[in-house]
Amino acid sequence: MKQVYMCFSTDILHSGHLRLIKKAAALGELTVGVLTDEAIATYKRYPLIPLAERLEMFADIKGVERVVVQDTLSYQTVLRKLRPDIVVHGDDWHTGYQANIRREVLDTLKEWGGELVEFPYTHSATEDTISELDQLLNLPESRRSRLKKLMSYKPCLSVMEAHNGLTGLIVENTRVETPEGVRQFDAMWVSSLCDSTAKGKPDIELVDMTSRIKTLEEIMEVTTKPIILDGDTGGLTEHFVFNIRTLERIGISAVIIEDKKGLKKNSLFGTAVRQTQDSIENFCEKIRAGKDALKTRDFMIFARCESLILEAGMEDALERCFAYVKAGADGIMIHSKRKEPDEVFEFCRRFREVERDTPLIVVPTTYNTVTEEQFAKAGVNIVIHANHMIRSAFPAMQRCAETILRNGRSHEADELCMPIKQILTLIKDT
Repeated sequence: MKQVYMCFSTDILHSGHLRLIKKAAALGELTVGVLTDEAIATYKRYPLIPLAERLEMFADIKGVERVVVQDTLSYQTVLRKLRPDIVVHGDDWHTGYQANIRREVLDTLKEWGGELVEFPYTHSATEDTISELDQLLNLPESRRSRLKKLMSYKPCLSVMEAHNGLTGLIVENTRVETPEGVRQFDAMWVSSLCDSTAKGKPDIELVDMTSRIKTLEEIMEVTTKPIILDGDTGGLTEHFVFNIRTLERIGISAVIIEDKKGLKKNSLFGTAVRQTQDSIENFCEKIRAGKDALKTRDFMIFARCESLILEAGMEDALERCFAYVKAGADGIMIHSKRKEPDEVFEFCRRFREVERDTPLIVVPTTYNTVTEEQFAKAGVNIVIHANHMIRSAFPAMQRCAETILRNGRSHEADELCMPIKQILTLIKDT
């Protein structure tokens, strides 16, 4: 019999999948490849069902002779190992990033005279149900654990700022197609700067935790991606332990707290304003107290080191961060306000000489010429684009307001605005 191969990334089967499997099995002995959780997470939503269960699911389907793991979106390795006579796929991959994968499959099959067979893709009503099931991802237990799992799947996560439900939807749904595949944000960063600014308040921890949690709930109600919260200094240790229990309970994945004390000033002011770093002993005690207060292993406390911002030097930064890790910090955010990334790269190199596995987080607001790929090579695990939603929104809205004032009508502002029909359908169930 001819050997047939097809690959699946789905974790929930619908009638269209089963029809395709039946057609493929009619062509010969069918082997099904199942993409790993890691591969799926690089281009679409996090799988609801883990790899081991998906392997069993496909193995039990009539017509499937064997099931193998496909580690990457590329078929090359598995095809050269199996050398199938036929590869089966739906005809929905002629455009977009999948077109490159299709072309690679055709080139690989030519090496031994293999054939690509494509069947028409048909939408199933079950897919609508699956879309609804995807919303299970926004339940606290599912969302909270996902950041830690994503960190084990991908070398470097891309995290974007959101400060209300609308910006959360943009972070949730924005995708771009590149020759390498679909790119999307892995998680959301809820910044105290952006949350305060959106409320017209100064960034001095004036917006209290009750208000911060309301913002989080607005975002979480309409999104599914994991969330990292900017926790400023964390406040008094006695308050911090209760606040993180609340964050853990509602499904936040991590909080980042900075090693400063007193009235908060934004770090990018550096030494231009008076800012005082907490002692290593006090900050480590806050970390330990926070870790002791947690009820699950999913929630993470990241320690943010301000030594480079305050020009205390590299040695001070390393001493502090090694101490924070020993105190139980789940990761280190190293902050810098320089336009060049040299000191951040030096810190990463020296930190990795001692701590090989502790996650490293950077916020390249000022040194933003560095790509996420370059950060990954330097040992960085999370890149946070910390304030770009609100920084881009303000000039756009201000320009719109000025245009209306200048002309005494809104006609000229139309070209600056999304069509009203589009805004009405932007939100689901409108």
